[in-house]
Formats: sequence, C-alpha cells, structure tokens
Amino acid sequence: ASNTTYDGSLELLNEAETPTEDITEEIEEEDVDHQFFFQTSATSVSITYDDTDSNGDPIGLMTKLTTGDGTSGNITITLQHKPEKDGSGVSGGDISNAGGDTDIEVTLPIDVE
Repeated sequence: ASNTTYDGSLELLNEAETPTEDITEEIEEEDVDHQFFFQTSATSVSITYDDTDSNGDPIGLMTKLTTGDGTSGNITITLQHKPEKDGSGVSGGDISNAGGDTDIEVTLPIDVE
C-alpha cells in the first residue's frame, strides 16, 4: 500500500540440506561479519535498518520499508560477508564502498498501489 511503513525481517534457510539449515542463526552469531544491502528501482520506496551488530553497525535482518506514492520496480537484497562497515555510506546502506564478498543476492519485484 502507498504511504505505509512496514516492519521487515529476513530468515535464510538452506533447503538443499536435510534437515533444512537455518542460516539466519549463523548471521546473528557472526553479526560483525555480515550486512544486508537493499537496492530498489521503485521510486518512493525506502528501506532502513532496524537492527545492529555488537559494534552498533547495521545488519539488515530487521528493517523498515516505507512507501510513498504508487510505484513498481525491483528490490535487490545482497548479503555481504566481511564488509567494510566503516566505509563511506556503508552504515546507511550504500554497497558501493562495502567491499567484502557477496554471500547471497536476490532480486524481487515490488508493486506499491
């Protein structure tokens, strides 16, 4: 819906394993070594961090997604391993200075009505 704020949470499951492995727990345990980044092509959609690691830096397992006017596009969610969390803009979600290695990247459609 337009002009709405949503609480978001991520849960990562490795369903290739039997039984299914909950990778979310590993990210929580190694919080200083991980950060999610959210990039969207949908205008009037913003995503902010709602959790921090043991050093007070963002993780991204918990977020706030805020919508403005109706729009559509995609959201790309990227999990970086060992990012430079003190890099310029990284704590605000700018992946361009994060460095590290990409563990996961997924693109999802979004449609705000």
